[in-house]
Amino acid sequence: MNQAWIDPVIFSIGPLQVRWYGAMYVLGFIVGGAILKYLSDKKFWPLPKEAIDKYVTWLIVGMFLGARLFYVFLYNWEYYSVNLGDVLAVWKGGLSFHGAVFGMCISTYFFAKKNNLHFFQIADCLAVAGGPGLFFGRMGNFINGELYGRVTDSWAGIVFPGGGPFPRHPSQLYEGVLEGIVLFFILFYVHKRQRFYGVVSAAFLLSYGTFRFIVEFFREPDSQLGYYLGYFTMGQFLCVAMIILSYFIFRWAKKANVPNPLVS
Repeated sequence: MNQAWIDPVIFSIGPLQVRWYGAMYVLGFIVGGAILKYLSDKKFWPLPKEAIDKYVTWLIVGMFLGARLFYVFLYNWEYYSVNLGDVLAVWKGGLSFHGAVFGMCISTYFFAKKNNLHFFQIADCLAVAGGPGLFFGRMGNFINGELYGRVTDSWAGIVFPGGGPFPRHPSQLYEGVLEGIVLFFILFYVHKRQRFYGVVSAAFLLSYGTFRFIVEFFREPDSQLGYYLGYFTMGQFLCVAMIILSYFIFRWAKKANVPNPLVS
């Protein structure tokens, strides 16, 4: 049995706190931006390199709006329906990854349209560059001692602050490895070998949905939702939707047939 020990606050200056969680998000965007610049050098990113910073700004806005709205309306509407003043209180917690993906996809759609590009030309770049961000985000969850797993007597168990006296699966680490590192290498491999844009986006939905569905069996469900059908979580239903959607995204990509410049 292990004990979580990392202080979530890096340092404080008076009332100002610099926390690991925020630092992880910043690091994720920095690394993601560097990957986008690499994709630009390889001609997979279809715009001038200078456009990357503007796109990242669009992503940040879409991510936070989507993540918050999904959490409020899908995960905890019973609370927010009678506490409307807390809807914008993001600092109290409450973000949904599935909502973040949806929000970033909306931002990507309008960004691509503004630049007269096909949605997949930008979305595939986002999919490849997003893996490190997922990894760092889950490391932030781990340091915060949130989104921990179910009680376990395995060697991997950790006693989390706020998680009770019993060791739990460090499901944040499972997600960070599968949804961040492994997923990144899968998509990096795919983006150089598929004949048309869109396959990477479909591979992201399929792979992430599968990995997250599996990890949900180790993760503690949201207390206000619990289990559905006595066994499954809201996250798993959303993952099934992602997996199904991946098929239609692949069909759409095949029909659009936007050529990948990396494949002759």
